Amino acid sequence: MYLYLVAIAWVYVVLLMAMTEISFIAGVMTFFFYCAFPLGVLLYVMGTPLRKRKRQAAEKAKRLAAAENESGSETKTEKVNVSEP
Repeated sequence: MYLYLVAIAWVYVVLLMAMTEISFIAGVMTFFFYCAFPLGVLLYVMGTPLRKRKRQAAEKAKRLAAAENESGSETKTEKVNVSEP
């Protein structure tokens, strides 16, 4: 949560820096090289643990669903085999 607040504040600071540049191109380059590119890399790296936890949770849910399907199919076949004399 605080990471995004700091990122928004940094965007504001760099935007003001870019507005004081002599030319439009210099302002765009300042904004890109001081803000967009570094923040993109930083937010990607800082978000890695969250993406890892989401991926692991999805894999665990998939394994549990597969285990339930396997156990459900075994109990159905057992019921069929038991009901036939």
